Amino acid sequence: MSETCRTDLFVDLSEIEPSIQIDLKYFTGDNFIGERIHGYDRDICLLTKPTAVALQRVEHELAEFGLGLKVFDAYRPQRAVDHFINWCELSGPCFTKEQYFPTIERSDLFRQGYLVKQSSHSRGSTVDLTIIDLNSGQELGMGTAFDFFGPESWFDCITVNPEARANRMLLQRVMTQNGFVPFQQEWWHFTLQGEPYPDKYFDFPIE
Repeated sequence: MSETCRTDLFVDLSEIEPSIQIDLKYFTGDNFIGERIHGYDRDICLLTKPTAVALQRVEHELAEFGLGLKVFDAYRPQRAVDHFINWCELSGPCFTKEQYFPTIERSDLFRQGYLVKQSSHSRGSTVDLTIIDLNSGQELGMGTAFDFFGPESWFDCITVNPEARANRMLLQRVMTQNGFVPFQQEWWHFTLQGEPYPDKYFDFPIE
């Protein structure tokens, strides 16, 4: 059962570290479903405070090299996950398939583990992100886009180019050194070690 009330431990990441870029894909509609996802009612990045503070450390460390962070997703209400579930059960053509999951049927995204029915994002301490160049604002090449479902997005995929592999290693190193645990199948996905709500899933909207 999901918790429906926001606790005081959830904070707006931009209030903790305003230099981190925010590009919430599930708010903008620039995502594998192609529309705004349920529960993303406002363009703010919510996380538990320990997670936000850890990201602040990462941002300061990267800034010494002219780099920074861009966040694609953070806290995700359970109603958003339910949106994913319902969408995967639809039949007919899917205009996002070629861009996000060209070799997988959308009905198989849960079965193959690319989507789950209870996401760690709903605990408030998981974040999807990449590294940017601070001068240009451009994302470093990682070999695939965020939310590309396929083995090319696995951290240790050897078919992506050497530059992308090096950038993935940099992201993983700086995140793990600051207390995050990576997810093997998604180079962008990290969860705070010792997260404050390891067994709770929240469903309050982002508003």
